[in-house]
Amino acid sequence: MTLSLVQYLLGAFSGSLVGLSLGLFGGGGSILAVPLMVYLVGVSSPHMAIGTSAFAVAANAAGNLVTHARLGNVKWRCAVVYSGAGIVGALAGSTVGKMIDGEQLLFAFALLMIGVGVMMFRSRGHTGDADVECNRENAPKVLGYGAGTGAFSGFFGIGGGFLIVPSLVASTGMPVLKAIGTSLVAIAAFGLTTSLNYALSGYVDWPLALVFVAGGLAGGVGGAFVARWLSGRKGALNVAFAGLIMLVAIYMLVKSGQAFLA
Repeated sequence: MTLSLVQYLLGAFSGSLVGLSLGLFGGGGSILAVPLMVYLVGVSSPHMAIGTSAFAVAANAAGNLVTHARLGNVKWRCAVVYSGAGIVGALAGSTVGKMIDGEQLLFAFALLMIGVGVMMFRSRGHTGDADVECNRENAPKVLGYGAGTGAFSGFFGIGGGFLIVPSLVASTGMPVLKAIGTSLVAIAAFGLTTSLNYALSGYVDWPLALVFVAGGLAGGVGGAFVARWLSGRKGALNVAFAGLIMLVAIYMLVKSGQAFLA
């Protein structure tokens, strides 16, 4: 795939938006990456956009993880248990996803986003237990949620944070801010698994991925500090997270519907 200089600059700009949202919302980066690749940068193949953005989101998540870890927002034991199960799911899901028409994937992705946005908005009053840890009692639940979200993440070719954050809250009872920090470990693991699977089929544009990552690292640090500020306002982070999901989902439904009618 050959891209122009303007497209690479738009890729770097898109990466900065993804990095900012990854630091702010955890899963927001994975939500924005695919539509930005397709509708702003102009990547013509949805599968190429999915494979490239999966790698970029994984790298940006790893970079933003450093900031959240320093702020004490990562539950490491939960992250390892959850991510281990999710990698297996991501490998299976991404294998199936490559077999599905790209426009149909984008349309289904948007519908899923709306459902998750509604769920996050309904849980806006959840405060959680900051001292919760993964143990023998909740390990089966954490493993189950991890495998399930990994499969969804791999199938749609995304980091999956918008699924990971609410499922970490549901399976452990941790606060949203802790779930956001912990989710970055899983996002990096799921995204890397998915991108390598797509790369085997030639669906990753490595130069575009690198400029996307560079932009994302520049935008990520500020998002983590804003997230910490918002977490002190009851429900504010949940509402902002749900609102972002709904807006992007509606845009994708409109664009995908136009593609079906064309």
